[in-house]
Amino acid sequence: MTQLLADIFDNAFAYVNDDGGRASTGRKGSAGDCGVRALAIATGASYSDCYAELSQANKNAGHAKSARNGIFKDVYNKVLSRHGWVWHPAPKFDGRKARCSDMPRGTVIARQSRHFVAVIDGVPHDTFDSSEKMVYGYWAKL
Repeated sequence: MTQLLADIFDNAFAYVNDDGGRASTGRKGSAGDCGVRALAIATGASYSDCYAELSQANKNAGHAKSARNGIFKDVYNKVLSRHGWVWHPAPKFDGRKARCSDMPRGTVIARQSRHFVAVIDGVPHDTFDSSEKMVYGYWAKL
């Protein structure tokens, strides 16, 4: 019975709806800014500061000076590395792919297919439920 209760509790919070502070900056509608949201949530930095840093990094890499429509993973990796985050491949399992719930305890940023998400204690913090999407790997703070 104890394991059943643990399973129910673990699955009770599939995700936490969190925009990383985007709405509080006056931005409206939706955008492909998952990298900004994940960085803001994971670091506690302001959405505006994260947006500015990622936009500049995108421009420095020869892309548009914007983070609204996404960030290339190599650009994102450089920014996170500069802040002391280290890349780790996702854990391996027989018969299934890694998901957010498989991430280590604490705060990490997971890379999924065309998506970045802040994961805190195995729970994704995002504007939608990405808990069942496959995780390729994650960045963790040193």
